[in-house]
Amino acid sequence: MIPRYSRPAMVKIWEPENKFKIWFEIEAHACDAQADLGIIPKEAAKTVWEKGNFDIARIDEIEREVKHDVIAFLTSLAEYVGPEARFVHQGMTSSDVLDTTLAVQLTQAADLLLEDMDALLAALKKRAEEHKDTICLGRSHGIHAEPTTFGLKLANHYAAFDRCKQRLIAAREEIATCAISGAVGTFANIDPRVEEHVAKKMGLKIEPISTQVIPRDRHAMFFSVLAVIASSVENLATEIRHLQRTEVREVEEYFSPGQKGSSAMPHKRNPVLTENLTGLARIVRSAVVPALENVALWHERDISHSSVERMIGPDCTVTLDFALSRLTGVIDKLLIYPEQMQVNLDHLGGLVHSQRVLLALTQAGVSREDAYSIVQRNAMKVWSEKADFLSLLLADEDVKGRISAEDLEESFDLTYHTKNADFIFNRVFG
Repeated sequence: MIPRYSRPAMVKIWEPENKFKIWFEIEAHACDAQADLGIIPKEAAKTVWEKGNFDIARIDEIEREVKHDVIAFLTSLAEYVGPEARFVHQGMTSSDVLDTTLAVQLTQAADLLLEDMDALLAALKKRAEEHKDTICLGRSHGIHAEPTTFGLKLANHYAAFDRCKQRLIAAREEIATCAISGAVGTFANIDPRVEEHVAKKMGLKIEPISTQVIPRDRHAMFFSVLAVIASSVENLATEIRHLQRTEVREVEEYFSPGQKGSSAMPHKRNPVLTENLTGLARIVRSAVVPALENVALWHERDISHSSVERMIGPDCTVTLDFALSRLTGVIDKLLIYPEQMQVNLDHLGGLVHSQRVLLALTQAGVSREDAYSIVQRNAMKVWSEKADFLSLLLADEDVKGRISAEDLEESFDLTYHTKNADFIFNRVFG
């Protein structure tokens, strides 16, 4: 976790204080269940709650000697609890604590990410509605295509993030599982009702079958969903970066008073925030392959997944949390230039209307092949001679013989391309 790209609430989930707090709660709830079943004295379970505590520095000190984090924690806990600590962790294995804790942390992280996505969706909806009818160029292959609206561009990204939100909800549901099944997952030394009690108290579901560890396909799915969200962040960031290019300049990141764009060139106003988002998306996506490789563990358990998850859990959630918040800020303050959009629409002398002319000719009885040839030969003159497309068509005998000047000029009406904006918005925003 890099402080530059971190926000406190998400960082707190992965700090030792929160982790050991969850460890303690799992152990204490397990003691309650064991006491209710008559396996350990009720007073022992009560004492664990009353006296139970931990010291992070002491845990670290013990771990340096024993080389085992859970044993170090249990030893520190016992120093607070006293003799009744012998009833803690009965029948359990380390993965019962570690895997259930990771499930809690990932659900906590997912809840924050869902809040982030709600904020981003709200920002996108607001700006999309603001520019529903702001006509701009659509581009394919980076080349002028047909007119669209800037609101429709943002609505497209809204729909993508809405899909991402639904995937994250499903991923949260899938990752939120508890396993308290003992060594190799057979419940040989612990009653399954202990697992049921702990799961309920920790807000998790029961893992139907665990082989000492919770199956890692759940985690692979979770991190894959985070990667798809990150790619959607990059998709929107890339669009903004392209539209901010000097030659285009249809939108621009907010440039605050006193901000500097370059150490060498005082005139620069660079898209640094969206460039940053592009890079952060790469970090989140980099976790997918390791998460997928964690699915294949030896027999009932090995720990090859452990080191991976200790890194990608915090790194991915903290990074994505920061990225979603930054993107929301970019959208909220995005400078949008409709006048420049119009300049760009006119840049190629009306070529953006070529399909309407093509269709008008076919409706007038010209074969599609001939119509395409007529439109294209005039369009190519615009590219090479910087001519006006409509003027060329009005002078073309093959066009004049088929379409009236009035009908031809009507084919150059920009608002024709916005007539279904309300229809699309209703489908997206409901």
